[in-house]
Amino acid sequence: MDSRILIIEDDADIREGVRILLESEGYIVEEAECGEEGLKKLSADTDLVILDVMMPGMSGLKTCEEIRKVSFVPVLFLTAKAQESDKLIGFMAGGDDYLAKPFSYSELLGRVKALLRRYQVYQGKQAETQPEEDTMLRRSGIAINTEYNQVWVDDVEISLSDIEYRILLLLMKHPKMVFSAQMIYESVWDEPFFYTSNSTVTVHIRKLRIKVEKDPQQPEHIKTVWGRGYRFE
Repeated sequence: MDSRILIIEDDADIREGVRILLESEGYIVEEAECGEEGLKKLSADTDLVILDVMMPGMSGLKTCEEIRKVSFVPVLFLTAKAQESDKLIGFMAGGDDYLAKPFSYSELLGRVKALLRRYQVYQGKQAETQPEEDTMLRRSGIAINTEYNQVWVDDVEISLSDIEYRILLLLMKHPKMVFSAQMIYESVWDEPFFYTSNSTVTVHIRKLRIKVEKDPQQPEHIKTVWGRGYRFE
């Protein structure tokens, strides 16, 4: 099945260029020129959203927050800002990746393919069958499917973003092992770690705890080892 991509971008030239590129790769593309229109066109069949941060009216950040209320579809931000603090704000809003303008089409295509591949695998779009027992990892009341993005806490299935799922899987595969922020960032994001990347990891750990811990302020599973990093217990 062809992947569906929704582009929400107020610049018509950028929108057209991205659409032509993606359609040449066989993707089904829908366009929206503002956040409000994009939210109306978002559907259960949408596999990826490419979202401009700076738009008149509803900003890209606000649009992403609204998307996250109804969907965990991956969101790739396009922005003229490239500071680490801007990336952090984007991740806090629920974005999965970040591409600064001007960008090369090869770089855009690489990010698109990576996000779609992860989403299709982790969300189980390539396999709708029940998970086999040998793909399940169970620790301390949490069960995680090691092949697809499926997680249960006390037998209740929860929804995690791609990034949250990969952080949890990394920690659960190596219980008691302490992972520094650098180890987590380079393993999950597959990018070089910079000092400011520490805040990105912290934000995602906090969001993950909200979903898997009974009391996120006093976590039982994802522990902070002060001055060293995080571990799963």
